[in-house]
This record gives sequence, C-alpha cells and structure tokens, in this order.
Amino acid sequence: MAGKLTTHVLDTAHGKPAANMTIELWAVDRRSQEKTLLKTTVTNADGRTDAPLLTDDEFQSGIYELVFIVGEYFSQLLANTPNPPFLDRIPIQFGIADSTMHYHVPLLTSPWSYSTYRGS
Repeated sequence: MAGKLTTHVLDTAHGKPAANMTIELWAVDRRSQEKTLLKTTVTNADGRTDAPLLTDDEFQSGIYELVFIVGEYFSQLLANTPNPPFLDRIPIQFGIADSTMHYHVPLLTSPWSYSTYRGS
C-alpha cells in the first residue's frame, strides 16, 4: 500500500474552507536542518489541494515542513489587516515514520491564531 501526504485548510474567521491559499512543502535534513523546497501549491475551493502533496516514490520517511502563507490569504479577504500581519507564514514541521501510511496535516486558522493535528 502506498502512502500519501494531504492537507486541508479551514478559515475559522469566516467559517469556510481557505480557498486560494499558497502552501510550500519542504524536506528538512534531520542533521543540518537544511531545507529543500519540494513544491508550491494552492488550495482549491474546498481548502484542499487538487492532488496529494506527496505519493508513491516521492513519499519517503523523514522530516517535512508545510508552510502556509496565511498573511497573503487574509490580506486579500479583509480590508483592515495589519501590515505586517500578525501571522504571515505558518510553518508546521512533522515527521513521516511509515511511508506506507496516509498522513493528513490539517490547519485551522484565522489572522490571529492557528491549530493543527494529525488527521486521518
């Protein structure tokens, strides 16, 4: 069974999926903490990506980081966002131990807070 990495972003300020939010996926070297950008994508109308972030051979055990570009997202929706925004980029670093599993990393966010968990 092939594993995969997915995400889902919910805008808790507006009570809806966060459409058109830019997300970066980075691989992180465990020893040096050096990061390599693997891909940049944008969420769809449902707050998800159109395809899994990683699948099959590209889905390896290791350390990864998702960076959610929330400052830009909220500045396009709200007239009175501070400059610079309170939250601009939300990095979530996590480990993949078993590359045959489905790892789902959702984000619930507003201009002032965020929460994540390992979903299913």
